[in-house]
Amino acid sequence: MNRECRKITSWKLVHRYDVETKMISVDKLCRTFGSIVAVDDISFEVQKGHVLGFLGPNGAGKSTAMKMLACFLEPDSGTASICGYDIREDPVKVRKCLGYLSENAPAYGEMTVGSFLSFICDARDIRGTKRQQALDRVVPMCSIESVYYQSIETLSKGYKRRVGLAQALIHDPQVLILDEPTDGLDPNQKYEVRSLINKMAGEKCIIVSTHILEEVEAICSRTIIIARGKILADSTPKELKDRYQCSLEEVFRNITSTRVDA
Repeated sequence: MNRECRKITSWKLVHRYDVETKMISVDKLCRTFGSIVAVDDISFEVQKGHVLGFLGPNGAGKSTAMKMLACFLEPDSGTASICGYDIREDPVKVRKCLGYLSENAPAYGEMTVGSFLSFICDARDIRGTKRQQALDRVVPMCSIESVYYQSIETLSKGYKRRVGLAQALIHDPQVLILDEPTDGLDPNQKYEVRSLINKMAGEKCIIVSTHILEEVEAICSRTIIIARGKILADSTPKELKDRYQCSLEEVFRNITSTRVDA
């Protein structure tokens, strides 16, 4: 029986974990584009063994936040650390310990999948037997064996997404930042990617940016809901549903449609 979802106002239920396992720490991060405030004073932490769903509507600030954590964008103020390295002071060290799948996963279309991944190995200084071991691990992991010798520009959107995921995983990073990882995938491919994320979750710290509620429930141990650049909730999917006695979709719609106080 469907029950009416109770009125929701902005709130946070912050989880406390052993600081020794903390791998991502975000402190008052802000970013504007002219008069547009994309990310507005956000703070949170993520520990090893957790998959954080960064959930919000289109234009909420998810991708901007991910780009700052991956050192692709400079914050206006605030900072963050990945594996103990500050994104402002040690961006090279940050990039070495994380894998980043961007929203559009840019790649060189004229390259074959194999040559592109070899290029990524060069960029990450993976050479010799370690290179072959990395390729042998990541190619079947991302199910791209059948297109390995095919040029990227001829691939479907789903396969391009898999190649993007492969480049994020090739150096076996401790931290993964995945922006819309199942975008463009068919239902079977989505299941495979979600299963892969669940399999890796115990040994890594993972942030998945998405607006797909089904994805959050399938893979995330914790959820941050963001809208208009502000964090409005920080809890687990189950706690959100239990607290308000309604579906995650109803919780999400109510929270993100509530006016964000100045």
